Amino acid sequence: MVVRIISILFPLFAITALGFFVGKRMKPDLSHANKLNMDVFVPALVFAALANKEFHLTEYLPLLGATLLVVLGSGAVGWAVARMAGIEVKTFVPPQMFNNCGNLGLPLAVLAFGELALAPAVVMFMVSNLLHFSFGAWLLDHNVRVANVWRVPSVLATLVGLVVGIAGFEVWPPLMMAIKMLGDIAIPLMLFALGVRLTDSKITSIGLGVFAAVIRPVSGMLLAWGVMLLIDLPPREQALLLVFGALPPAVLNYIFAERYHQEPEKVASMVLIGNVAAVLFLPVALVLALD
Repeated sequence: MVVRIISILFPLFAITALGFFVGKRMKPDLSHANKLNMDVFVPALVFAALANKEFHLTEYLPLLGATLLVVLGSGAVGWAVARMAGIEVKTFVPPQMFNNCGNLGLPLAVLAFGELALAPAVVMFMVSNLLHFSFGAWLLDHNVRVANVWRVPSVLATLVGLVVGIAGFEVWPPLMMAIKMLGDIAIPLMLFALGVRLTDSKITSIGLGVFAAVIRPVSGMLLAWGVMLLIDLPPREQALLLVFGALPPAVLNYIFAERYHQEPEKVASMVLIGNVAAVLFLPVALVLALD
């Protein structure tokens, strides 16, 4: 079991560590690469998974509901903890609510559970992504126009992919292959960029960062366990939901905090320490999921 978990996690942390090392040594400007990834490669990955003729959304409705409950539950726990601890809600809740289901979640799902796990992992990413760009943005700025969320490329790719999949329309195979090849760029680039991005993060609130790094995966796994008692899921999806609950805060939380001027230094500390702490919590989640 130990060897299996190491073999699953090693590629993720190796690529992220390489990105961190290159970021420290070469200071590369990945702003254009990150924009291409978010606007082209990730949407291609999402579309290819959802528009696949073997993908049937109705099969994943229980997982969709379970993921929604875990995300919203994480937000509720974050709100309660923030109120009790005297932490600014807008600072603490988003990193608790929105995890790294893109950069870490998608490749981890494939490495741990095989290619067949990509579709359900994309469904989970879809739920979190839609909520983050709508409710998450509104939480930080109540003047945000949530109706414009469809303009986000990954959200648009989700909507188009769902329409194509539900309609049963078969995309011309050579075109689908081209889209899949673009999507294949997304995961390693996300991991590498995550490592580079972490070099820019400054730890200014170590205590808060460690506190959030523990609360996020512990509460997430407990919520996933509770949801599984309510919603009947296949074994693979149960395992995916448990791992989903253990994922650290998404880097996008820091980008949003910076954009909306919501204590970005504190959010950066939570994101950085949370992702480092994933070295401890993800193996625990995998032990439970693979048992």
